[in-house]
Amino acid sequence: MRFGPLLAQLVVVRRCNLSCGYCNEFDQESAPIPAEVLRVRIDKLAELGTLAVEFTGGEPLPHPDLVELVAYASSRGFVQRKLISNAYLMSPVVVKALNRAGLTHLQVSLDGVEPNDMTVKVLKPLEKKLEHIREHAKFLVTLSAVVGAAAPDEVIQVIDFAEKSGFRPRVLLIHDGDGQLGLSAENQKLYRTVEARLGRGWRQAGNYRSRLIDFGTAPFKCRAGSRYLYIDEFGMVRWCSQTREVWGKDLLQYNSDDLREQFDTVKDCNERCTVGCARNSSKLDNWRAQGRRSKVHVHLPVV
Repeated sequence: MRFGPLLAQLVVVRRCNLSCGYCNEFDQESAPIPAEVLRVRIDKLAELGTLAVEFTGGEPLPHPDLVELVAYASSRGFVQRKLISNAYLMSPVVVKALNRAGLTHLQVSLDGVEPNDMTVKVLKPLEKKLEHIREHAKFLVTLSAVVGAAAPDEVIQVIDFAEKSGFRPRVLLIHDGDGQLGLSAENQKLYRTVEARLGRGWRQAGNYRSRLIDFGTAPFKCRAGSRYLYIDEFGMVRWCSQTREVWGKDLLQYNSDDLREQFDTVKDCNERCTVGCARNSSKLDNWRAQGRRSKVHVHLPVV
């Protein structure tokens, strides 16, 4: 418990049924990872003492064994079994199957309301799918608007829809390929409107979003590789999805020494990071020391 993972995100397929212009986490040809391989990875995460496992991609729903994998994670005793999805493939049948499998959380992010040149992951074509989720889901649903991917007024409309539908509203900040903040002045102003609208309850990890916008940096003791694990399609532990070319180690070779080493390792990309999963998983240990310098470096853009 001193160094073990609070959250592990597990890629089950890199392919996605969409191709959003700002996303670098998908391709359009990879096959689903075999279920027997993923079960071994789930077993290893349980062995490491992981509290929550989150299935991700790409888009996880095309995986033919996704429901069975959620059920398997439930049988292994993870406190939470989560899913990130664009919801395009959701139906009443799928939602009910996820209920039975023991899914506890679903996260859907919407970039706006109307399709645009960058994205079709928007409210207009997804409203019926979201109604299916609202009507049948027994799991907690977070609907995230994305600041920076569509017109500002569309972000407010997504928040309105989330609240009206009984979903938990959240707002994400669009980032570059290194996970670093990159918002226009207009979108920074929009963020302030959203912050006032949602109030203190939605602030996370020391209100890092506001600090990033106010000061350009929001340093934190990133515990990625320890409290937070990102497992890519090759079974490698990465710091996060945005630094998967920088550092990695085979999950099946991972042990308590690796957890402790990465807990102590300073990641030089931390100051402008927008990866909420890494920040939220690290906040518990903000009071604890960290001083081991990483042997690898993330080459950040000049701003």
